[in-house]
Amino acid sequence: MSEGLNLSRTSLTLPMPLINETWQVKARSILRFLGPAFIVSVAYIDPGNFATNISGGSVFNYSLIWVVLWSNLMAIFLQSMSAKLGIATGHNLPEMCSKVFSRKTNWFFWIEAELAAMATDLAEFLGGTLGLYLLFGIPMIYAGFIIGALTFLIVYMEKYGQRVIEWIIGTLVAVITIAYTIELFLAKPDWAQVGIHTLIPSLPNGAAVLIAVGMLGATVMPHVIYLHSQLVQCRNQQDHTDEQKRKHLRMARIDITIAMNIAFIVNAAMVIVAAAVFFKNGMVVDTIEQAQKSLEPLLGTLSSGAFGVALLASGLSSSAVGTMAGQTIMKGFIGLSIPVNIRRLVTMAPALIIIALGVNPMNALIMSQVALSFALPFAIIPMLLITSRKDLMGSLVNIRSTKVAGWIITSVILGLNAVLVYLTFTGSV
Repeated sequence: MSEGLNLSRTSLTLPMPLINETWQVKARSILRFLGPAFIVSVAYIDPGNFATNISGGSVFNYSLIWVVLWSNLMAIFLQSMSAKLGIATGHNLPEMCSKVFSRKTNWFFWIEAELAAMATDLAEFLGGTLGLYLLFGIPMIYAGFIIGALTFLIVYMEKYGQRVIEWIIGTLVAVITIAYTIELFLAKPDWAQVGIHTLIPSLPNGAAVLIAVGMLGATVMPHVIYLHSQLVQCRNQQDHTDEQKRKHLRMARIDITIAMNIAFIVNAAMVIVAAAVFFKNGMVVDTIEQAQKSLEPLLGTLSSGAFGVALLASGLSSSAVGTMAGQTIMKGFIGLSIPVNIRRLVTMAPALIIIALGVNPMNALIMSQVALSFALPFAIIPMLLITSRKDLMGSLVNIRSTKVAGWIITSVILGLNAVLVYLTFTGSV
């Protein structure tokens, strides 16, 4: 009887190592697919986000936090669709556009995408330059050249594989996240108001619409919609069957969910800190330099230092990601193969001109993000059309609810852009 009892106990404990082993296999499987979305997430916490979120928080208190939430939900949906396109077809979005649409249409898409890339690079380059200037007092023009050189170095590391870039970018994202966690801890916001304005939408006036559209453009960025469909390709090598593709898509969605929600926390923290510090003290922040300098007397040197470090990490990482997106755009739509360094110098020019002319970088950053909002439909609509075709997507073709959600998001973006144009021409902004 005793032996039988011992055997029963043994049989009950045997499955535990097997369960642990199963979880370890699953964890390893997920970790193997993590990375592409973290590269993409940098675009959602780039220097353009600093400008729009600080403006939104300092002028409108917590009122625009809901914009960050809904922009993030849109971002998760759109990045999932971009990844799905890459997994299902084995090509990136610009390449698929070249196969589906006419040559003239692709030239139009390419010109529009390159202009959007310049607006993107303007924000990223300015942010990194400002970070160096604020931390070390390096004159802006010299800081600009240093950021350019560091960006070249990061992009050069791609020759050792995409994984290396993923580790570099992931580390910089961690720096930004830690820096803003410190800011949030020091700011001591009104969490009840944060909760209310996260869930309840409001747009106090026309100026709020401008900032809201800028926040949308800064969060849901067109160049990483193109890029994500390319980044999944390095994990695409064994996707020979529908089941393998579906597994890859499940893993990609986990990657996207983790990375995008980290980006959401950082973005929300930017607005919350600006509201809790600047709005509370009756300060309207017009420049990023003012934001950094104002943090020191209000919250201490730790806060102002963390802000500068976050801005520098954001500028460096997003500049590298912008360059990678530019390569995908240029090669995909019309088959151009211009050396990365030449393209980087061309797109760097607008930022250097802005610096040399002494234009307010904060205003330049906000307007560049508004421009990106207007560029968004030109990335989203072709992606929706392609992912809705069964002959191209196979079993991963969009189902009806996905199509409806996609067109609703597109309509919201177009509607906000139309409202902004109307308010601009009627003098309400």
